[in-house]
Amino acid sequence: MKRLFLCLLATLSVLSIAAQNEFDNEVMNTIMARRSVRKYLDKPVEHNKLEAVANAGINAPSARNWQYWAVRIIEDEKLINDVSEVYKQANPDAVSRDPNFKNMFRNAPNLICVCAPKDGGFDLDAGLLGENMMLAAQSLGLGTCIQTGPVRFLLSNEKAKFFLDRLDIPEGYKLLYVIAIGYPDETPDAKPRDASKVKFI
Repeated sequence: MKRLFLCLLATLSVLSIAAQNEFDNEVMNTIMARRSVRKYLDKPVEHNKLEAVANAGINAPSARNWQYWAVRIIEDEKLINDVSEVYKQANPDAVSRDPNFKNMFRNAPNLICVCAPKDGGFDLDAGLLGENMMLAAQSLGLGTCIQTGPVRFLLSNEKAKFFLDRLDIPEGYKLLYVIAIGYPDETPDAKPRDASKVKFI
């Protein structure tokens, strides 16, 4: 009888675990594991991984499949360092507060610059593109962080114009945001999510 009870208890335990993990799969786990990474190893991302991330991005949905976006992936370390020197000159106080400052993009070795039409009508599509790329990066062991602060600097400082020129942004488009990407040098904890924002009608 005792053996039967233990078997029953074990069976219920297995069923309970199965119920908890009903949606335990690679996609859900990647989504739940993604965090904004602000510390990176001094190690460039391999070109083939950057290609894979970009391919995931351009497979995002877009209005009528118009794909009104432009993606520029920066592998040129000198370009990142040169524009960071401009940033350092313009923001010496901010730089001095960061003893580990290497570049203005949280020291990320690579960047993904996402551009969209200036009228703002396709910013949502560009956002979907970015989320696809960040999740793909997570699945490949990479960290990412969307950054808009550097965009404001790049657009407002004339000395940083050379960086925008190198992006070769299409006519009528704007730089919308930058994704820092690299191998993470931190493991941030999950921040609370407010489930009360969701209502089922």
